[in-house]
Amino acid sequence: MADESWRLPNSVQQLAAIVQEPPSQYLLREQEPLGGNLAGTEMPEPIPTIDLGLLSASNDPEEAAKLLSALQTWGFFKVSNHGMETSMMDSVMTASREFFHLPLEEKKKCSNLIDGKHFQVEGYGNDHVRTQDQRLDWSDRLHLTVEPEGGRNLAHWPTHPKSFRDDLHEYALKCKKIKGDILRAMAKILKLDEDCLVNQFNSNAPTFARFNHFPPCPRPDLVLGIKPHADFPALTVLLMDRDVAGLQYLRDGTWYNVPAACDHTLLINIGLTMEIMINGIFTGPVHRVVTNADKERISVAMFYGVDPDHEIGPIAHLLRDEQPARYRKMKAKDLLVAQLEHFSQDRGAQIADACKI
Repeated sequence: MADESWRLPNSVQQLAAIVQEPPSQYLLREQEPLGGNLAGTEMPEPIPTIDLGLLSASNDPEEAAKLLSALQTWGFFKVSNHGMETSMMDSVMTASREFFHLPLEEKKKCSNLIDGKHFQVEGYGNDHVRTQDQRLDWSDRLHLTVEPEGGRNLAHWPTHPKSFRDDLHEYALKCKKIKGDILRAMAKILKLDEDCLVNQFNSNAPTFARFNHFPPCPRPDLVLGIKPHADFPALTVLLMDRDVAGLQYLRDGTWYNVPAACDHTLLINIGLTMEIMINGIFTGPVHRVVTNADKERISVAMFYGVDPDHEIGPIAHLLRDEQPARYRKMKAKDLLVAQLEHFSQDRGAQIADACKI
C-alpha cells in the first residue's frame, strides 16, 4: 500500500518548536499567485471604523456614508461601540490562548481526524490535505459549529480551560446581534428592505467559530500563515490579536498590513456568498496572514453562512436592465465545494470569477 502519511499534517505548533527551517510543503514557490512582498505595505489611511451603536440607533447619515465608502473601497471595516463587553473579548482571547497552550494529547481530544486519519472540518488540527504537492499553511486551528445550536458537536468543544464553552456561547450571542445590526445597515445603504439581508439566513444557516493559532516561524519571508483567499460565508466577524499583527488585505495589486487591534474593535468583512447576493455591488476582499519570527498570534473568526440547501443568487430587487445578474445561481453547499477546491490549489482568490456568468 502506498505511503499516504503526507495526508496527516503535523501540528505546526509542535513543528515550530523543533525545526530550524520549515519543511518544503510550507514554503512559497516561484511564480506564487499573489505571493509577493510578505512584508506588506502600510495602509494609506486608517482602517474605516464605524460606530455601530450610533449607526444602528439612528441610521446616522455620517456613519452610513462611512460604511458605504468602506465597503466600496476595501470590503472590510472595523466596528466600535458594538455592545460587546471588553471583558468578554479578553476572556475569549485568553481561553483561546490557553487551549492552544495545552499539551498536544489534550488538544487531540478535539481532533478533526476520525480514527486519527479521516478528515472532517470540525475540530482541532489543520486544513484538509488533498494532494501531496499542496502548500500548507503555518497555522493550527479549532473549527466549531456554533449555530444551529442543535448542530453543535460538543465532543469537539474543549473542556479545558473550563471557561471555554461558556465564553464561546456568550460571545456567539453577542456576535449574532452585531451581525444583524450590520446586515440591516447594509440593506439600508443598498436601498433594500431593512430585513432583506437578515432574511437570507434561516434557522438552518450555519455559524462557525474558527480559532486560529500562528506559532512563530523561522522563515517569515518564505512562509504564510494562511494563503490568499476570499472568505466563503456571507459575513465574517474577526476578533484580532491585541499585540501581534499579521493580517493583510489585497487592493489594486498591493498587500496592505492591518494593525493589531489594541482598541477592542472588531473587524468585519463580507464574503463570497454576500458578494453574489448583492450582485457584486461590494466584493469580498482577498486577504492572507503572514507569519512572525518571534511571536505567536491568535485570532477568532465567526463565519456566517446561509442554509447549505439555499440557492444563492443576486437579490431580485438589485437587478436592473442596466445592471443584470453577474453571477449564476447555485446551492450554497455546491459553492462551498468549489471554494474548498480552489483554496487547496492556491486559487482561493479566484473563486468569485469562477461564479460569474
